[in-house]
Amino acid sequence: MEQVGVVADLMDEIPSRKKQIQLLVDLFGQKNHYTCPALYIFGHSATGKSLIINSILTKLELPHAIVNCVECHTQRLLYEQILNKVAGYQADPSNNYGCYARCDNANDFMRLLKSAIAERGAQEETVYIVLDKAERLRDMEANLLPGLLRLSELSHCNVCVILISQLVWAKFRTGTGFAEPIILHFPDYSKAELLDIISHDCPPGYSADFYSSYANLLMSVFYIACRDLNEIRHLAFLNFPKYIEPINKGLLTQDNAHKLWRNIEPHLKKAMHTVYLREVSSSQWERYQEEDCEQPGVLTCLSSRSKVELPFYSKYLLIAAYMASYNPAKTDRRFFSKHHGKIRKSSKANPKKDTSSQLLGPKAFALDRLMAIFYSIVDGKVSATANVFSQISSLVTLSLLCQVGHDDQLDSPRYKCTVSLDFIQSIARTVNFDIIRYLYDFVQ
Repeated sequence: MEQVGVVADLMDEIPSRKKQIQLLVDLFGQKNHYTCPALYIFGHSATGKSLIINSILTKLELPHAIVNCVECHTQRLLYEQILNKVAGYQADPSNNYGCYARCDNANDFMRLLKSAIAERGAQEETVYIVLDKAERLRDMEANLLPGLLRLSELSHCNVCVILISQLVWAKFRTGTGFAEPIILHFPDYSKAELLDIISHDCPPGYSADFYSSYANLLMSVFYIACRDLNEIRHLAFLNFPKYIEPINKGLLTQDNAHKLWRNIEPHLKKAMHTVYLREVSSSQWERYQEEDCEQPGVLTCLSSRSKVELPFYSKYLLIAAYMASYNPAKTDRRFFSKHHGKIRKSSKANPKKDTSSQLLGPKAFALDRLMAIFYSIVDGKVSATANVFSQISSLVTLSLLCQVGHDDQLDSPRYKCTVSLDFIQSIARTVNFDIIRYLYDFVQ
């Protein structure tokens, strides 16, 4: 009956995870029951993995140790952290912030784990060792992960190791000796489930239906761009004061949903720029909403930064493509060769020079020319790998470059750069490259 009450409480606290909660509670059983030696839980971030495991172990009062692998970058730190949690050892000034015991290898860990469980008085109970961010274990010694999966067998203790990660289990298989764990997947929340969870965050003084209506409007804007629960919750909390501003001023009531939506819609569209990028902090965004005016540089920064989130080499490839599109091919030696010789000035007027390339538009260029300029301007030596060439395809997919010519010209594809001068200048500033010095139209 105790487990039935715990399951009911957890389902009320953590909605949309009934199946996973019931399965884990049935799997853990009673304190003195033997359970599976290893359990692997995976899913994207903000899907409730760590929250549900921690809540079940705490509410059922099962002996457990929860360790974040990000904090343990070596095998020794991981072993000592597990022993500290299993033994209930607290680092404080009285013990000089030490650890339960020094542990350098797997043999010492097995021996000390038995001692820690015995001191805790949990010999007859299952001890759960939870390793969050378990993908970090792949960067440690090769024998660590197989040993943890067989920890119950090797230590002769009633131990269950729970690994929590965002990766699928296939990413962990590196050789023999693995004991296959029980695998449990936490799927992403659907739109209806996200709406249900966010509706539970209703602030005091407002009805659940009113906040649910606000959450539905918020989801209609952000769901296409962002499906992370933590991000959407943050945005809902951040923009709610602006949504209820007409109500606080006495201009509208909670029943005027249409007018409230018209008031908040432009602010939500501006907030789209802050998803994941965080160019402005929460306090800055709240201050901007309170002042109800555009702060100098805030929205300009958002709109420009949202366009230049490209990989490092993709930025240089785009810069090289712009110069190849707007510089005559004969000037490449002048700009990119160290020993280009003396530049001769012709006394004859050049009618073509009177028309700027910026007005004529981009010219097509060959892939070989693009790569030659790229290798001339990029810092350090870059090998011609498939990774570099795949980034050219990505730029074409993003419509920053366009491929010209016939489809059957596979040996020498030709491209054009489709971005503006302001855009490429903002790109160049992010890598500290002065592109104006390398453009033919701006050189005297």
